[in-house]
Amino acid sequence: MSSNSSTIHILLAEDDPDDRLLTRRALEKSRLANTVNAVEDGEELMQYLRREGEYADPSSAPRPGLILLDLNMPRMDGREALKKIKSDSELRRIPVIVLTTSEAEQDILQSYDLGVNAFVTKPVTFDDLASALQALGDFWFEIVKLPNERQADA
Repeated sequence: MSSNSSTIHILLAEDDPDDRLLTRRALEKSRLANTVNAVEDGEELMQYLRREGEYADPSSAPRPGLILLDLNMPRMDGREALKKIKSDSELRRIPVIVLTTSEAEQDILQSYDLGVNAFVTKPVTFDDLASALQALGDFWFEIVKLPNERQADA
């Protein structure tokens, strides 16, 4: 990601600790993000995005340039979180990519109906995950024009 000089923050919403670790490692391997923060469920995701509680300090909870969202999480699942994000005028511009083990057509259709920017089924192997995340990064941060985080945050 050499051509993009700005800081890229990715927020990973994933309840499985092993999947969080593998995704972080794959992001590091692909040199996709300057920072990766993680939350464990949809409620924590919304607290992070709304800067509530432990996420009140913007320096430790920067506005993400991209959200990687698992669908099946406790407390508030990814579908409900996606619905809240895309219906919130302060948050809806943040690209959300569903990154899930699901291949169910109903999950794909519902995610797009709720406003997801992309739906990706998690590859099985680490190398395939790293390759998929590299391709996502190339697309979202090198090709697509995104709103400036600082302006969107103001």
